[in-house]
Parts: sequence; structure tokens; C-alpha cells
Amino acid sequence: MKLAEKLKQTTKAYFSFEILPPMKGGSMEDIYRVIDPLMEFDPMNINVTYHQQEVVYKEHKSGLIEKKTIRKRPGTVAISAAIKYRYQKPIVVPHLICGGFTKEETEDALIDLHFLGMQNILVLRGDPPANQKYFQAEKNGHEHTLGLVKQIKKMNEGIYCEEELQNTAKTNFSVGVAAYPEKHIEAPNLESDLKYLKMKVEAGADYIVTQMFFDNQKYFDFVSLCRKNGINVPIVPGVKPIRVKRDLELLPQVFNIDIPVELAKEIEQAKDNNFVNQIGIEWAINQSKELIRAGVPAVHYYTIGKSENIKEIAKAVF
Repeated sequence: MKLAEKLKQTTKAYFSFEILPPMKGGSMEDIYRVIDPLMEFDPMNINVTYHQQEVVYKEHKSGLIEKKTIRKRPGTVAISAAIKYRYQKPIVVPHLICGGFTKEETEDALIDLHFLGMQNILVLRGDPPANQKYFQAEKNGHEHTLGLVKQIKKMNEGIYCEEELQNTAKTNFSVGVAAYPEKHIEAPNLESDLKYLKMKVEAGADYIVTQMFFDNQKYFDFVSLCRKNGINVPIVPGVKPIRVKRDLELLPQVFNIDIPVELAKEIEQAKDNNFVNQIGIEWAINQSKELIRAGVPAVHYYTIGKSENIKEIAKAVF
């Protein structure tokens, strides 16, 4: 089932969310504990995020420095398969990123996902690892999401990295991409950001999921700009409830987003993080209801590995 088709045809707003794979050493039970409480709200899709590996340098007593690549969280293929076959109904959407992969490794991951019956993928460039200031593609990897979209669409035509392969199987992927209502942190301006977003849609992206935002007007303005620029695929708003006071500093710094004055004041005056969590839930409920009244195809929630607050929101909204 193609998520993009459901988004285009819907007459109601779907509930969807994404999960964060546990740190290495965790188990699928950690993921199920996040998902299980949300199943009563009939999610249309569950996204599985992916994070690039990190490179660390370890100095030995001999003075030699060893370069090590560390993947702190497992990949999405196995986790997506486990979710798909445990829950059956929700559409499982694994994330695939440019960072850390060659084109051949990307192809291998896509082949595995195709064998597992996955038809929906959300593609992103990915952030640079914590120890790198700028994004660096792997040798023979994709520098931008655009290249990743094109590779997937070629595989849908039966064209693989080794173009001389005979009797290749065509994949059947629907591709989603990310967008930033307040512009990507590396983009010089929103106009530039929209230009590249349009290129991804023209290359074959079927739908868009936005970065989190806390002022719905920014989303409405962004959608209007997209439509004026000929970007006509479904645009799903992404919502994340604030949980702790530190989010006031962390979220704008990491995601280049604004926190509305009213929300920031409420959080600053909160006695502790329990109050902050409740403020975040109420704000997200109001956000979600307004978005649904405006006719969005779905509301997508960022769980960041926790679902208690998302359950409270879904209970009030869906």
C-alpha cells in the first residue's frame, strides 16, 4: 500500500508517528513499549528513523591512533521488518539517508527492503555526525537527497548501479522527503530551500513531511509558498510536544526553529518538567486540532523514543 496514495485520497486526517531505534544493546521490546500504547488510535504509518555512524579516534598506549566507526543505533531494515510483521496494518516507512552510505550500499539496503515487501521510504540527507561540523558524503555516495530520490526511481524502472545487469526486477517504492517550514539550517534563505524541494518532487518524490514547528501559521505560509511554486504533492505537518525546559534552548539550536513567545513564557514559568510536559501536550493538542480543521492529510508526531505524551495528544485529537 502506498502512503502517498492514501494521503491524496483521504477525507480525514490520519494519525502517524515515528520511532527512534534504541541504542545499541537495546531490544525490540524497547520499541514495542513505545508503539503498543499508540495502536488504539489506528496509526496510518509508523516511521523508523536512521542515524549516521560516528567516527572516533582512540589513542593507544603506544601512541598509535586508531580510527573507529561506531554505529550507536541499529539500522532500519530489521526493525522495520519486525514492526511490519508484528502489527500488520500500519504502513511501515523506514528512513534512508545519504550519510554513511555508498550508492552500492544504498542499493543493497533497498533490495533488502524490497524483498521484505516495503513500498514506502522517507529519504533524507542526514545530519553530520556529532564530531563533524559539515556533512561529508561517502566516496561514491550521495551528497544530496536529490541523488537518493533519483536512484530509487531508477530502481523502480529496473535500473541498478551495474547498469548492464540483465532481467532485473523493478522495485515499487513510493518516496517521501523532508521539508522545513522555517528553512533548513544550512539554506541561505527559504526561496533557495524551496528550489531544491521542487527539484526533489520533480525527480519523483511523492509526498513531503515537515520538520517540527510550533506556530501553525508558519506551516500554512509554507504550504502556500509550495503551491505557488508548483509543489503540489501532499505536505504532512510534523509535530513534537515539548517535554523539558531544556527543549527551549536545544530545539532552536539543533533544528533552527522558533518557539512562540507565549509558549516560551509558559515553560519558563513552569515549576518543574512535569508541568513543562503538560504544557507541551496542551500546546500540541491545540496545534493538531487547528491543523486538522485546516484540512491536513495527516499529523505526524515525533516521539523521540517516548509515547506517553503522544498518547495523551492522540486521545484528545483522534
